[in-house]
Amino acid sequence: MTTTHETLRPPRRDERNWADSFSYRATRVVQPTTVDELSELVAGAPRIRALGTRHSFSDVADGPGLLVSTTALPADPVISDDGHGVTVGAGTNYAVVAQHLDRHGLALLNMGSLPHISVGGAIATGTHGSGLGLGSLSSAVSALEIVGPDGSLRTVRRGQPGFDGSVVALGALGVVVRVTLDVQPGFRMRQDTYVDLPWSSVDDHLVDVMGAGYSVSFFHEFDHRIREVLVKSRVPEGLADVSMPRDLWGARPAPVDEHAEVTGTKSTPMDGSVGSWADRLPHFRIDATPSVGSELQSEHFVALEDGAAALRAVRRVGDELRPHLHTCETRTVAGDPLWLSPTPQDSLGIAFTWKKHPAEVAALIPRVEEALAPFTPRPHWGKLSALPHAAIVAAYPRLADFADLVREIDPEGKFGGPAVERLLA
Repeated sequence: MTTTHETLRPPRRDERNWADSFSYRATRVVQPTTVDELSELVAGAPRIRALGTRHSFSDVADGPGLLVSTTALPADPVISDDGHGVTVGAGTNYAVVAQHLDRHGLALLNMGSLPHISVGGAIATGTHGSGLGLGSLSSAVSALEIVGPDGSLRTVRRGQPGFDGSVVALGALGVVVRVTLDVQPGFRMRQDTYVDLPWSSVDDHLVDVMGAGYSVSFFHEFDHRIREVLVKSRVPEGLADVSMPRDLWGARPAPVDEHAEVTGTKSTPMDGSVGSWADRLPHFRIDATPSVGSELQSEHFVALEDGAAALRAVRRVGDELRPHLHTCETRTVAGDPLWLSPTPQDSLGIAFTWKKHPAEVAALIPRVEEALAPFTPRPHWGKLSALPHAAIVAAYPRLADFADLVREIDPEGKFGGPAVERLLA
């Protein structure tokens, strides 16, 4: 597993991640514009790794040889004949996919907070949105087209042997170039902001709070109250709107003058107005990019049934965390059968957005993991963690099967990198 002392080293003035906090060690980065060009690069390179929009904070995408960016490959979205799926280039970001589907009266099942992340990178690391009954972005994948070690293209479909080990695969099985995602009919939704949720409501009614809408998340700094709750609600076809409660388990609707403070100009409308799912499901607007370089991130998942107790455990060390914390977002994710999924059962995700204090954050992440240890935490593969290898092995019973799949498909380790090699040690 990625360790904080390796991923928080001072960046060199070369290729870096989105937050400018990690410097890739690869010899060079190339950006092919066609699958044929990419296949030729893969076939000729002794070591190669895929790179997307660089939103990972760990070294999960790094490697000792060539990095090949998929972001210049054509998006070329193709909706299936039955209207139940869309196939897109793996380097395409979710904003592009969402806009295309919205124009055709269709919708994704869910989106992450940030719509600017690439499809391929998000699914390879188990990235997610929120919602009881809504799986991670990886769980919506029904097929993958992957360039293998010899440059040939293969397709793996849901239900076929090895598929469950091929989605959240950390780039270890080849370069994914096309992804097919499940879709649903388009819908309208509204997003409402509540403030000052008592912790007692989370302690006693966590599932009820998180079930208040299609997608619910809350933000806090482990102090005396939960600062903000975002409730994203579907508006049924034929209705102009839906009514929202004036009291959400003790939280109150944010006054109009507070919306500007909690949303900002780059956030999607959080004032209860009704609009397209594409403009409400992510936290940030499709046409605006959040600030770059001011944060570090870590995230851990625990079983939903342990969620309230896990949050209480972290609150006990909240005074240590708060000086170095921007905020903590808490979300729910439905379980899935993918071998390396951080959410194999219904889960609570506790996501830390830290201030860019590398040394302090490197010391605090183990404190968080120590507090969560009784609940068998699973880290987000693209974020920072210091969990020892033994803890990762204990949390992933299909890890040996994944190692066998890697050896079968890539026996020479062409797609290996430091994160994968530590995982499979």
